[in-house]
Amino acid sequence: MLEAPSQRLGPARESSPLKALDYSVVQQCMHCGLCLPTCPTYDVTKLEKNSPRGRIALMRSIADGELEPGKAFADEMYFCLGCLACMTACPAGVNYAELFEHARAEAEQSQALDSGWRRFLRGLTLRWLFGDLSRLQLLGRAIRFYQQLGLEDFVRKSGIMRLMPARLQGLESMSPRICSEFSEDLIALRTRAHGEKRHRVAVLTGCAQDLIFSDVNRDTVEVLAQNGCEVITPRDQACCGSLHAHNGELELARALARKQLDMVPPEEFDAIITNAAGCGSHLKHYSSLLKDDPAYARRAALWDAKVKDIHEWLVEIGIRRPSPSGAPEQTVTYHEACHLCHGQKITAQPRELLKSIPGLNLVEMAESTWCCGSAGIYNIIQPEMAGDLLTRKLNHVRSTGANIVATGNPGCLLHMVNGARKQGLNVRLAHPVTLLAEAYRREILKG
Repeated sequence: MLEAPSQRLGPARESSPLKALDYSVVQQCMHCGLCLPTCPTYDVTKLEKNSPRGRIALMRSIADGELEPGKAFADEMYFCLGCLACMTACPAGVNYAELFEHARAEAEQSQALDSGWRRFLRGLTLRWLFGDLSRLQLLGRAIRFYQQLGLEDFVRKSGIMRLMPARLQGLESMSPRICSEFSEDLIALRTRAHGEKRHRVAVLTGCAQDLIFSDVNRDTVEVLAQNGCEVITPRDQACCGSLHAHNGELELARALARKQLDMVPPEEFDAIITNAAGCGSHLKHYSSLLKDDPAYARRAALWDAKVKDIHEWLVEIGIRRPSPSGAPEQTVTYHEACHLCHGQKITAQPRELLKSIPGLNLVEMAESTWCCGSAGIYNIIQPEMAGDLLTRKLNHVRSTGANIVATGNPGCLLHMVNGARKQGLNVRLAHPVTLLAEAYRREILKG
């Protein structure tokens, strides 16, 4: 049984996200099982409840009023990576992404996992920190100061952390290096196109991306300018809401979507560019989030049409191939971020970008579309499974013999950087757009 009998046929709740969802979405699954080999959690446990069709069966039972969401249901929804590999495999076109978000919203509404500590953490992160990015930047500056003073190295070398609980040790070891400058310090509000202006675009700088990989945002703007785009990088940007939607806070996600639409009016740009796979997958579905909002529904549909992943946009307008610069030959392999390949169906474009760079030889990695274990905050809430997936991924990296690993998502980059450091794997992790930006800079230096 998937739930304890005492959790069946409980009293009806006032509002159920799964019951409110269009029932055609809930009933699409044919239970054919083609998703099973693609699911990382099922691959490890071989338990039906840990598979996409098992989870959908639970969701449908709740939508049908046959099951009340309890702790077992909530735990299962948070054991799912949300990698969406099942969507790529599914012959029936089941919209697991929408089901997944509503199922986690159901889990949160049920309060089955509720505790004072959990409420505090979610309030601090989802509502306070990511509700206003000026607060997140303030925290980033504090961590940067801590790192620049050498306190982080001292704490790690002193052995103090060994006195702390294992979970806290794991979290500390995953703490990222904060950039010395954030995106607004590196990028002008308006960047002119190099040569003829062909397009006018806006660039979204993200939240964690801005703190940890602001250099990738700078590289994105430079590459766009090199490809005939006038680039607007709006100030005081907001979180896109993907973190909230993926963690059961759909109302907060809607509020942040409205904030984005007000800050970056889609009608003013040829494209709205994102360079983070997880964010991009969410950003392209604002129309679904706001379909019942009469003030925003029309603009949300236009927004969805304008949002483009950086790889997708560059291939669409035609990548300007850098001229050879005499740089040494290097071997690169490509890890496909789940929400880029499965969520956005973008697989060929990053490879085309990498192949356009002189001196870069692309070697394919086994299981390139298999999740690395980052999956938003999955590596924090499910560290054991995330660690196993990371080890599997890095073993495939080793087998390629590549000295560069390219991937288009900040979560994957950070997770794999930390894993490579711990395992002593000497590879460079980089966003594909950074590699292209470096090729353009070499071209300029060569004159």
